[in-house]
Amino acid sequence: MSESFAEMLEESIKQIHTGEIVDGTVIDVKEDQIILNIGYKADGIITRNEYSSDPNVDLRDVVKVGDEMQAKVRKVNDGEGQVILSRKGLVAEQGSKKLEEAFENQTVITATVSQVMNGGLGVVVDEARVFIPASLVSDTFVKDLSVYKDKEVSFVITEYNPKKRRIIGDCKKLIVEAKEKAQKELLEKIHEGDTIEGTVKNVTDFGAFIDLGGVDGLLHISEMSWGRTANPKKIYKVGDSVKCFIKEINGNKIALSVKYPDQNPWNDAATKYAVGTVVKGTVARMTDFGAFVQLEDGVDALLHVSQISREHINKPSDVLAIGQEIEAKVVDINEAEKKISLSMKALQADEEPTEYSTDDAE
Repeated sequence: MSESFAEMLEESIKQIHTGEIVDGTVIDVKEDQIILNIGYKADGIITRNEYSSDPNVDLRDVVKVGDEMQAKVRKVNDGEGQVILSRKGLVAEQGSKKLEEAFENQTVITATVSQVMNGGLGVVVDEARVFIPASLVSDTFVKDLSVYKDKEVSFVITEYNPKKRRIIGDCKKLIVEAKEKAQKELLEKIHEGDTIEGTVKNVTDFGAFIDLGGVDGLLHISEMSWGRTANPKKIYKVGDSVKCFIKEINGNKIALSVKYPDQNPWNDAATKYAVGTVVKGTVARMTDFGAFVQLEDGVDALLHVSQISREHINKPSDVLAIGQEIEAKVVDINEAEKKISLSMKALQADEEPTEYSTDDAE
């Protein structure tokens, strides 16, 4: 008995099955639906939900008529004769395979953070989800993870268990390795005494940490000026560019300074503040036995209480004030110990008029 034409036509059309991967050509695109010609008696339908994890994507922006694509059959007949396809499911499988290979080979992956959650970040790699715990986002504590939203991050897969839906990414490992490499390269080319430029990374009460490009150096408070530095935060702020020189290298610890030896104010102090020189200075601090007068940054002199006036003074604060400018004569200098002694009383003696004698007039 010969087959009918309808039966022959039915057999000539390819057969598809649930779970099968099919090739198709886009014949129509709507905001939330793609229609594919898959060489079957019915066209295939991909809804927005089955195309992307983004619930707001307009499919017309990402797909155009004539595009070729693969999809996975979810239902051969949805009850209305249509074939329901999934692009997202197929891509997720491919993404999962990609992550598995990256895990085995420790390949670096770069992806955009799609979600900030309690305790970490979520990224999607070809529809496969990866979780990066907060402790593995950076090598330093990040208080607000929202700064990573929609930003690209690079990581390696340190745990791959798709059955438990546990795929863990690690950014910290890459950051640490990069810093160690940069640190090694920098330490190999710098030497004590080199002038170097860096950026202020952090400022504390005892100094500033300067990023030298892979290694942090410490600019201690005592190395910020030839004078006294009361508060480093009043001199430097995060992001400032600083030119300094390397004072000491001890392992991976670098001590910095801006006190260049050729700018040491004591270099010519013996000449500038020779005994008998009249100088001007500012009262910087006081004790019961005298006042310390700043002649310039890095050079302080002692004005002993007994040298303030020819009159008796109990303590300097009785006649002087912090910030007051005074004039005095240098009465002693010890260059080796960096000590200078002043006297206001000596000037008062110099200014006293000579007593007139009638005998001299004769």
